[in-house]
Amino acid sequence: MENNQSGSKKYTFSARAKSFYHAFSGIRNFIRTEPNALIHLTATVLVILGGWLFRVSATEGSVLALAVGLVWVAEMFNTCMEKIIDFISIQEHPEIKLIKDCAAGAVLISSLAALAAGLFIFIPKII
Repeated sequence: MENNQSGSKKYTFSARAKSFYHAFSGIRNFIRTEPNALIHLTATVLVILGGWLFRVSATEGSVLALAVGLVWVAEMFNTCMEKIIDFISIQEHPEIKLIKDCAAGAVLISSLAALAAGLFIFIPKII
């Protein structure tokens, strides 16, 4: 990417396309290499099918999409944290354990929030 006169990078379509390529590559590699990604992928497919089957409203669909997206983002950040920490040090240390546990806790919180949203939306439709 070229720099303009002010020193900042010049906007080009090819540079934007390349950034999307890298982002999709990261998602693809995450799904291929992380066991928890398959759990999230399965849950995502079930939520999409449930939304279609029970004809959720646009508002309900938006809540479900945000909840599912939050879980994916939390899991991917958790994976990044773990990979960075493992790259820096393979030694066991209380601070490293705390960092990894907090990142895992963030995934758990987002998953529980998504589960709650799903229950609020789907239980009335099932009953």
